[in-house]
Amino acid sequence: MARRAMAVLTLGVLAALPATARASSLELRIGGFFPRTNSNLFRDDAQLYSVEGRPCPTDSAFPCSPLNKKDWRGVFGGAEFSFTPSDHVEIGVHLDGYGRQVDTNYRDYVRPSGREIQQGLKLTLVPLGATLRFLPADRYATVSPYVGIGPDLVFYKYEEFGDFIDFQSPGPGLDIVPDHFRSDGARPGFHVTGGLRFRVGHDFSILGEGRYQWVKATLGDDFRAQPGQDALRLDMSGWSAVVGLSIRF
Repeated sequence: MARRAMAVLTLGVLAALPATARASSLELRIGGFFPRTNSNLFRDDAQLYSVEGRPCPTDSAFPCSPLNKKDWRGVFGGAEFSFTPSDHVEIGVHLDGYGRQVDTNYRDYVRPSGREIQQGLKLTLVPLGATLRFLPADRYATVSPYVGIGPDLVFYKYEEFGDFIDFQSPGPGLDIVPDHFRSDGARPGFHVTGGLRFRVGHDFSILGEGRYQWVKATLGDDFRAQPGQDALRLDMSGWSAVVGLSIRF
């Protein structure tokens, strides 16, 4: 459903552009995304889980949170169509993607046999947005720095799947049950960006770009808060850094 909505919106934007604007440039890029993970969902995960294969020493003299924001760093990339309404202004429409799965186990609990209780955590983001970009140099300059700003619509999906402890189970022991929890949706966001383009031919440039996006969501679906509990919040803000190729038409 999210992919269909993104395709319709992108085609609608491109169709609305004048013919002269459509003959501008296409940018392909790839790099990494570095999520901020500053929300109660990620803090709860850090308290409950350890990354599979990276045990948390029980005799450590320091607080141990082996699942941390570095574990959520992942590949980020996409494409942008842009046109130039004036010499130092550019408008772009981009579609990017990020996905990361972290395999974990409970930090403080094991099965009666001593084996780990394992699960997977997965986050998928697909930002669809627009950028108003300012270029102080001439468009045909060999080196062209730029800065930009713009809105996003971020499609997201967060999942936890595997074996989980039922902390509400009666009796002296805790039940362990297989399950799959999922929440998805779309949230508005905002970003700022800056970068450099280097011309390597009449119609080709290579580029490096950094971007920071702000976007958060309150999880529902399988993560809906119970009465008296705080809603789980998903922080999707963070830095991305990419390199790419720009092709001018």
